[in-house]
Amino acid sequence: MGKMSFAAWRKAGLTMLAALPLALALSNASAQDRAKPGVTDTEMKYQAGDSPMGKVEMHQNINPKAPPMTKAEFEQAKEIYFQRCAGCHGVLRKGATGKPLTTDKTLASGTEYLKVFIKYGSPAGMPNWGTSGELNDAQVDLMARYVQQEPPTPPEWGMKEMLASLKVTVPPSQRPTRKMNNLDLANLFSVTLRDAGEIALIDGATKKIVKVLKTGYAVHISRMSKSGRYLYVIGRDARINLIDLWMTEPTNVAEIKVGLEARSVETSKYKGYEDKYAIAGTYWPPQFVIMEGDTLKPLKIESTRGMTVDTQEYHPEPRVAAIVGSHYNPEFIVNAKETGKILVVNYKDLNNLKITSINAARFLHDGGFDSTGRYFMVAANASNKIGVVDTKEDKLAALIDVGKIPHPGRGANFVHPKFGPVWATSHLGDETVSLIGTDPKKHKDQAWKVVQTIKAQGGGSLFIKTHPKSKNLWVDTPLNPEANVSQSIAVFDINNLEKGFEVLPIGEWAGIKDDGAKRIVQPEYNKAGDEVWFSVWSAKDKTSALVIVDDKTRKLKAVIKDPKLITPTGKFNVHNTQHDVY
Repeated sequence: MGKMSFAAWRKAGLTMLAALPLALALSNASAQDRAKPGVTDTEMKYQAGDSPMGKVEMHQNINPKAPPMTKAEFEQAKEIYFQRCAGCHGVLRKGATGKPLTTDKTLASGTEYLKVFIKYGSPAGMPNWGTSGELNDAQVDLMARYVQQEPPTPPEWGMKEMLASLKVTVPPSQRPTRKMNNLDLANLFSVTLRDAGEIALIDGATKKIVKVLKTGYAVHISRMSKSGRYLYVIGRDARINLIDLWMTEPTNVAEIKVGLEARSVETSKYKGYEDKYAIAGTYWPPQFVIMEGDTLKPLKIESTRGMTVDTQEYHPEPRVAAIVGSHYNPEFIVNAKETGKILVVNYKDLNNLKITSINAARFLHDGGFDSTGRYFMVAANASNKIGVVDTKEDKLAALIDVGKIPHPGRGANFVHPKFGPVWATSHLGDETVSLIGTDPKKHKDQAWKVVQTIKAQGGGSLFIKTHPKSKNLWVDTPLNPEANVSQSIAVFDINNLEKGFEVLPIGEWAGIKDDGAKRIVQPEYNKAGDEVWFSVWSAKDKTSALVIVDDKTRKLKAVIKDPKLITPTGKFNVHNTQHDVY
């Protein structure tokens, strides 16, 4: 490694400076000791999710001050960046949950400094990509040179591109006027087959696959129209598929690509607007689009670029995370991740669109309603807070400190024996579960406060779940580094939380013989609330499964195995999704 002068180090002027002495000390430590400086394996897995943007053709600026790179090297480094780095540092490298990596900073640091930083990480949360084995030395060198180039600019995606991608394969006039099949739609499950780019529709009673439908890559969520007829799924590649469940066989009737990367889709729920509109938010470009509910024809596109809630600095890339449809007003609640703003979008008049901007906290991610459907509870995960939005009054009701990196999915609502109605979130960064009081009328003293904190198996939780008819609270830990933890589930008795949790070996119950990861993810109830479904998630070349547990006895009830079940992750029961039951 080449030497650098003290003046050169000072010139860098970065908070990353602390990484070098740490890295030099670590270079003499054992591999085990230096494995995770300042960042847990759980956090690394969460932050470094791959992005479909890596293979997108982008404009490349040539900076004569940057170290040389061939075109092939640049393309390779770009793909690694979108696989490992964009989730933290952003598409334009202007910073998200991670520090900015713009050339005014990286060129001042130089290649040798950056190699050390990338290889060994930092106490501030930068993963140790080299010593963890994720990147070899040649790739570390490649990335050190890449971040000194001007960031390649992805193309925008507007009305022209959306309309060109729109396909209405079965127009509304050719669709049935009543349900044409014998399926029990209310107890149907939409199951994401992540790496296959498909969803499986599974009958909740027979546990049989009804149909497998092609979708976008890595479907993030499935959402139901208010009527329960239409199923909307959105892939990470920003492709939306509209599935008509009334047809003789559930069928894709329309699709559109709303950007280059996305996570969220929702439909209008307010009385008089049922099934009329759909909305999708994208990670790139940072915007949302309102569409016709039965065709996906785009009607109105709005950018989310703007000022952050804390330092009030301009951010060019506020990605849209969770979106929910209000039950109290003709509105969508849109969360802009990087700015920390919650946008209340009134769809009553699209030509005179009214958007109420609510300041919350960075970085907004996922969430769901309280039991009344009035208050939206959203995790600002990097701020370790939960924001509470009153969707009737369109204002922030509270901003609540919770554990490290809250990740509730949609959360869990139940009546606490002491504190009344609560909403719960688990966490990625620690083993705790935070219970927040949600009844400002009858339990005013407990409202919008953490009334109790309980400990589950460990960090790495993505979803927490219960049901109005259940006395169980289920907490998964699929990103925990310990196999016995990630392959099992913790379950609490709601009426005796102090007793602690019972561990159920869901991965073992699946009866899978190969050496797949068998991570247990996302508990989901059936319509009746007497079964809980779990995904047993392994790699695409390994065996995966779904395991169904009797909610009352906590005993194994069924296992679904099929070669078609490739990397099953999210599961969405039609009735529960349609009516916001969680």
